[in-house]
Amino acid sequence: MPVCIDGTCRPRCGGLAATCGPTGNENCCAALQVPGGTFNRENNPELPATVSSFEMDRFEVTVARFRMFADAYPESAPMAGAGAHPLIPGSGWNPDWDAILPADRARLSAAVRCESEYSTWTDAPGANERLPMNCTLWHLAFAFCAWDGGRLPTEAEWNYAAAGGSEQRAYPWSVPPGSTTIDSTYAAYACLGAGTGTCEFADMPPVGSRSPKGDGRWRHADLAGSMGEWTLDAFISRDHYVNPCVNCAELDEPGATLNRVIRGGGWNQDRATQFERAYHPENDFTRYIGFRCVRTP
Repeated sequence: MPVCIDGTCRPRCGGLAATCGPTGNENCCAALQVPGGTFNRENNPELPATVSSFEMDRFEVTVARFRMFADAYPESAPMAGAGAHPLIPGSGWNPDWDAILPADRARLSAAVRCESEYSTWTDAPGANERLPMNCTLWHLAFAFCAWDGGRLPTEAEWNYAAAGGSEQRAYPWSVPPGSTTIDSTYAAYACLGAGTGTCEFADMPPVGSRSPKGDGRWRHADLAGSMGEWTLDAFISRDHYVNPCVNCAELDEPGATLNRVIRGGGWNQDRATQFERAYHPENDFTRYIGFRCVRTP
C-alpha cells in the first residue's frame, strides 16, 4: 500500500518504518514542496536561474529505502525514458546505460560496498538502516529515483532549495540569509560527529539528526554536510554553467563517461555550504556521496 505524507502518496514506501529525523519518528520518504522562482546560482548575479515548482525528499535516501529497491532488483531497473525531468527533453534513462547496471541482486549488493569500513550498506538489515546510503554510482542513484517515481534533481533545483530560493542564503539554515554561523550542531562535516578528532564511521549520523536547526528554508535536512549529493548534471568545468537557465540541466554526450556535479559537501569534508560545487566520475563511488530524489507535481 502507498504511504501518503502531507497529501503526497508514495507507492514505494509501504511497510517502511518511520525512523528518520532527530527523534527517529518521521517517515523516511517524507517529501516537501519547493515553490518555483528565480535566484542566482552560487549567489552570483551573473548566474541567474529559474526553476519550476518541485517536490524534494526531506531526507537523503537511507539504507532502508535503498534496500527496498535492492530487494526488487533487477525488476526495479528503469525503462527507457524513466526518471526524466518533464521540461527537459532527453533527460530520462538512456537504454545504453542498461549495461552499466549490476546484473542481479547479489551483484548490486556487492557494487555498493566501496570501502568496507565506511560503506553504510549491509547485505542484511542491521544497525545502519537510518544512515544515508553512500557508495552509490550515479546510474544507481538515477535508477533508484526513477523506480521511486521521481528523478535526480538538476543542479539548479538543488542549489535553489539549499539557497532558500531568492533569499540567497549562505548556508541552508542561514537566518538572516547572510549569516555564516556554522558548527557541528547544524551539519555533519569535517569528521566532527564522533568527537574523536579523527575520521571514522561514527562521524556519519542518521539522516535528519541535525534537524530542525540545520534545515533549509523549506525544511529539507542535511543540504549541507552529511553526504555530498549527486545531481542530474554533467560537470564541464568549475566556471561553466548553462546560461541562460530556465529549467536547465547540462546533459551528457551519448557514449561519454562523465563527471557529475556533486552538491552539499560531506561528513568528512571541511566544506559545508549551499554553494559548494564539486564533481565525481559517474562510474565511481565513494564514502561521502549520497543522494535524494525530486518529483515534478
